[in-house]
Amino acid sequence: MSGHSKWANIKHRKGKMDSIRGKVTTKLAREITIAVKMGGADPIGNTKLKLALQKAKSNNIPKENVQRAIQKGLGAADGKAYEEITYEGYGIAGVAVMVEALTDNRNRTAADVRHVFSKYGGNLGETGCVGWMFQRKGLFVVSKALGISEDELMEIVLEVGAEDIVDVDDVFEIYTDPADFEAVEQVLQEKNIAINSSEISMIPDTQVELTPEDATKMEKLIEALEDLDDVQEVFSNAEFPEEQDAD
Repeated sequence: MSGHSKWANIKHRKGKMDSIRGKVTTKLAREITIAVKMGGADPIGNTKLKLALQKAKSNNIPKENVQRAIQKGLGAADGKAYEEITYEGYGIAGVAVMVEALTDNRNRTAADVRHVFSKYGGNLGETGCVGWMFQRKGLFVVSKALGISEDELMEIVLEVGAEDIVDVDDVFEIYTDPADFEAVEQVLQEKNIAINSSEISMIPDTQVELTPEDATKMEKLIEALEDLDDVQEVFSNAEFPEEQDAD
């Protein structure tokens, strides 16, 4: 099927990460450590760790940093008890925002997140206020340059649990239930279909189209949230104008 890319705001968000490279390294190391603590050091059977390692690789995190994070998870050397928390709120023009954090002090993190929302024209809401607008989905991006047709790709991935394929510009976007993520990944690898990007994300059911002025304000809110030490991911249902997406 053809349609508008739900991945646009994810690409847009990731395009901003280079400006905080040091923080990216720290955040991904923490994510790897927590994944190891929760599910062990073998990425087979530990999807959370597998995805964290993929993100580390795509962000060119040095192998020694990755190994250090794994060992830290195995030994729990810092003695800190981290927990995963999701905050929900509203940004500019009623945009829904989901903030995923790893923290050892939920009071500190909540205060930091609330402050950023207030400073940049949004507001932190109650749990569940916007979560219903999103679905957690596995997402694979495959380039059309590989020469595979949409029908061929659909035949391959639907059999192992893919839910939808979206034809957008020069790529195909494949959406799956998180439970089927590894099965879809495996079949793509078996068929030698190169994957441009893969992740489990919060995908909005609908999007809010922003004016260029509101998009600039929304960018600042998202960047300030991402800049917080405890924040791992920020998702929104903002639809940025093309000139913003092209950044």
